[in-house]
Order: sequence, then C-alpha cells, then structure tokens
Amino acid sequence: MKKYAPLLLAGLLASGPLFAQNLAKVNGVAIPTSRADAMAAQMTAQNQAPDSPELRARIKDQLITYEILSQEANRLGLTKQPEVATQLEFQRQTVLVRAVLQDYVKKNPVTDADIKAAYDTRKAEFDKNPRKEYLVRHILVKTEPEAKAILAKLKAGAKFEELAKQSIDPGSKDKGGSLDWAPAETYVPEFSKVLVTLEKGKTTEAPVQSQFGWHIIRVDDVRSASFPPFDQVRPQLQEVAQRDRIDKLLAELRSKAKIE
Repeated sequence: MKKYAPLLLAGLLASGPLFAQNLAKVNGVAIPTSRADAMAAQMTAQNQAPDSPELRARIKDQLITYEILSQEANRLGLTKQPEVATQLEFQRQTVLVRAVLQDYVKKNPVTDADIKAAYDTRKAEFDKNPRKEYLVRHILVKTEPEAKAILAKLKAGAKFEELAKQSIDPGSKDKGGSLDWAPAETYVPEFSKVLVTLEKGKTTEAPVQSQFGWHIIRVDDVRSASFPPFDQVRPQLQEVAQRDRIDKLLAELRSKAKIE
C-alpha cells in the first residue's frame, strides 16, 4: 500500500486544478466555474449585487437548477420542438453577433482623432443650420374647458407662475411651469409648431392640444443655440464614433455576402 501512496498523491495533485474548474456536477454533467464567473460579472456590472460569497452561493444554486431543468428538457425531447429549436438558434446567433462585435471593437478601438472628427462633422452641420432655444413655461391640464378657464384668469391679470400649480405636469408645476431652455424640436409637434410662432413674453391665445392634454404656453426668452464644447460631449461622441465604425463593418460584410 505504501509504495502506491506517492503515485496516488501525484494523481490527486495533477487532477486538483481540473476539479477546480467545475462548480458542481449534476447527474455526471459538470457545471464549469467559468459560467458562474460570467454570471457574477454580469450581475455586478448591472449593480444587481456586489460579488460576495452569498452571491456566489445563489449563483451556484441557480446554475444547478438550470442544469436540472435543461436535462429534463432534453429527456422530454423539448429541444426537438420547432419553437424551442428556433429560440435556441436565435440565442446562439445573438451570442455570436455579440462576440464578433466585441472582438471588432477590441481590435479597432476608437482613437482621439476619430472622436474629434465626429465632433467637427457635427459642429459643421450645426453651423450650417443654426437653431434657436426657447425658455418656455406651460400649464398642462386634462380638458379644453379647464385650459380656457386658466387663459381667462391670465387675461384678467392672474400670474402664470401661480396658475402653473394646477398643471398635471409634475416636472414643471412646482417651478412656475418652467421647462428651461430647449430647442423647439425637443417637444411634441403640436407644441413646437405653436412655440416657434410666439414672440418673447407672449402666451398662446388658445389652448394647444397634444397627446398629453391641453397646454397653455408662454415664451419667456429666445436665444441662438450654441454647440456644446468638445469635452462636454466627448463620451457621447466616442459611442457615436464606435457605432459609425460598426455600421461600416456591417455594410462591408453585407456587400461581400451572397444574399438571395
């Protein structure tokens, strides 16, 4: 017995790391630890929970449950059902698409020059088509009679800011109806169409109906919109530049593909 002990110990040491790769086994089927690592990374990235022994225990229990149910689905032949097979193939393609795009982004990172080019392009477009920004107040009510009653009070000398407390817009009612500075296209078409016709300090003569209800609109001020500085929009432009690059990749791949 003793002469085999070194061989047995060597075998255990050699197989130790192999066993360490498995989180658990269900009916002889191994659940790799890497699956738990990926699940934990996703949950922590989404701020669902911090990585901890408690989280790992929950993940292990969940993965065991998944494996039990997966084996049961195979036993019942559910993977052969057309609907299930279609969903499995769709999920497989989704994973592959994500992998391709992640690989491309890793190998083709966006440079500072790319981001600056995206900024310059958009600024040039903005300079060609200057826009205005409006400092607007509104009072939003559910019915036209309510809106007309408020307009009558305004014409009688009531303060807009006071009447705005009756508004059903929770974001502006406590600010005197103020919507702050914004370009006209920020608002729904019915609202913006009337907004651009109002002069500074003027209020709509009649209520304006939109999908949200009936508006009384006042323009407090108008100014020329300015393009934001580079540092302020750099994170968004980095995403835009990356999307542009991915769109170029997709267009190139489609051009090479035989589509019938």
